Amino acid sequence: MLPKELSALASPINDQQLGQLQQTVAELSPQQLAWMSGYFWGLSQTQTAGQPVAQAGLAPVATAPAAQPAGKLTIIYASQTGNAKGVAEKLKEDSAAAGIEVELFSADDYKGKNLAKEQYVVIVASTNGEGEAPDNAIELHEFLQSKKAPKLPNLKYAVIGLGDSSYEFFCQTGKDFDSFLSKLGATPFQPRVDLDVDYEQPADEWCASAITFLKDALASAQAEVVTLPVGQTSAAPIASAYNKQNPFEAEFLVSQKITGRSSGKDVRHIEIDLDGSDLSYQPGDALGVWYENDPALADAILAKAGLKGDESVTVGNDTLPLRQALIEKFEITSANPQQVTQYAELSGSKKLQKLVEDKDKLRDYANNTQVVDVLAEKKTKLSAEQLVGLLRKLTPRLYSIASSQEEVDSEVHLTVGVVEFEKGDEQRFGGASSYLSHRVEEGGKVKVFVEHNNNFKLPADDNAPVIMVGPGTGIAPFRSFIQERDNRDAEGKNWLFFGDRTFTEDFLYQVEWQKYLKSGILSQLDVAFSRDQAEKVYVQHRILEQAEQVWNWLQDGAYVYVCGDATRMAKDVHDALVTVIEQQGGKSREDAETFLNDLRKAKRYQKDVY
Repeated sequence: MLPKELSALASPINDQQLGQLQQTVAELSPQQLAWMSGYFWGLSQTQTAGQPVAQAGLAPVATAPAAQPAGKLTIIYASQTGNAKGVAEKLKEDSAAAGIEVELFSADDYKGKNLAKEQYVVIVASTNGEGEAPDNAIELHEFLQSKKAPKLPNLKYAVIGLGDSSYEFFCQTGKDFDSFLSKLGATPFQPRVDLDVDYEQPADEWCASAITFLKDALASAQAEVVTLPVGQTSAAPIASAYNKQNPFEAEFLVSQKITGRSSGKDVRHIEIDLDGSDLSYQPGDALGVWYENDPALADAILAKAGLKGDESVTVGNDTLPLRQALIEKFEITSANPQQVTQYAELSGSKKLQKLVEDKDKLRDYANNTQVVDVLAEKKTKLSAEQLVGLLRKLTPRLYSIASSQEEVDSEVHLTVGVVEFEKGDEQRFGGASSYLSHRVEEGGKVKVFVEHNNNFKLPADDNAPVIMVGPGTGIAPFRSFIQERDNRDAEGKNWLFFGDRTFTEDFLYQVEWQKYLKSGILSQLDVAFSRDQAEKVYVQHRILEQAEQVWNWLQDGAYVYVCGDATRMAKDVHDALVTVIEQQGGKSREDAETFLNDLRKAKRYQKDVY
């Protein structure tokens, strides 16, 4: 209705007020009119009935000129463990600080059809397992491949892919989103970047470049910004002061071996005290551990490179002796394909050069070889700069948390398998696992932070049944699950599948599971010890043996969780579940896969695999 038509109707405002209103709105744009409509409605909800605005006790409304972009940036993150989410959140903060209007979405909270309404979109995507989309991005990933996906000729986009080059399908999810959007007619405003585990600095540089472009592209116009009265917006939750960039120095309480003397594996139960921090966690979250490398390994690497260790190197803004840098700043245990490729060129090693020609063999070699052994392939004198140029920056290790705060208060527990193997007549150890098991003393300090994982969470409904599959150290999060459900007096049934090598030496937390069985918190326990009989038996075999009951639990609304090795175990368990659904549900193989995928979309099938 036009302002001039208002006078023809019975109105609660007088002629003078109407005239003032007409004069005001005549100067406003449609966008400003829409805004004023909402503003007046808000005032009507807050002032006292019959009382003028000026007397309603409202704080003064101030206006101030500020540059506002004509359009906005939308950021969508596809994240499994939190790295992509972290990059997306920082991009949002930096964009907002640059005056860009920006919105941030988890991929599972974003409707794919809305891409047709967007101007600029950035997708930050990690890759899960063997080239799979993270759990929170499955639906968006599938939608963009479907016939329902809209054409996007007006969309400009950019993609950041996060991954690990040790895996075959490096940054595959980022590559997928780039391909999908391009095929739908969208145009990249900045080239996609595929980042390895040492992603933070190149991600910051990429984001800075994107922000510079967007500030110009989203042409700003002067507009009046209304400052709402204080107290009319809800305060955002206070984030912890401690995070990946600013870890908490926690007290190291316990490192207890929980495998038997004759076990071929050294698995530790670790306890760390978070007292004095505001860190909190939920079952399914991970603890990030910043560790130091073994000084003896640093010395061995220096010897292989023909260096003394007192040479100065610059790492970021710090200049420090090379030996100290190897201990504190670089990954000096695990090799990676890029490193092997670089050293093949530097050393002229024919063996390594031959490996470089075959990507599969190169990846397999890098995944099963440590840095010191790559350098040993051909002795080569390196400069300090050449050596650090071969190395990735040190990154924290993430461990699934094995406790519930409802049970252990300020503590956090981990289940850590020590990486240990022989190379010739020498012993090799994992960086973080040997640090926690051998080099940190009880009472010492360890730098930690909590990495929240919203893709591996107990059901909100305490009556829902839960099936947990966790062989080996994959048992860790399920210890936290059971503790949590016990403390919450959850009524839902709990079923655990656990597997390892032998019953007598490798049954992790055996006494605890027996206690939970006896109390009824754990409804059922099925175990598979592969070396206790002639024929190997694994957790997937137990699932197939219990096919009818597994299917009945699924029909009753059970949530299925899988934690542990991604390379073989998780695939075998997935195949076993598909077989159960196929046989017990009377479905085709394809329909059984669809059924299981639908469970995953509904967050009733969750995986934490590595």
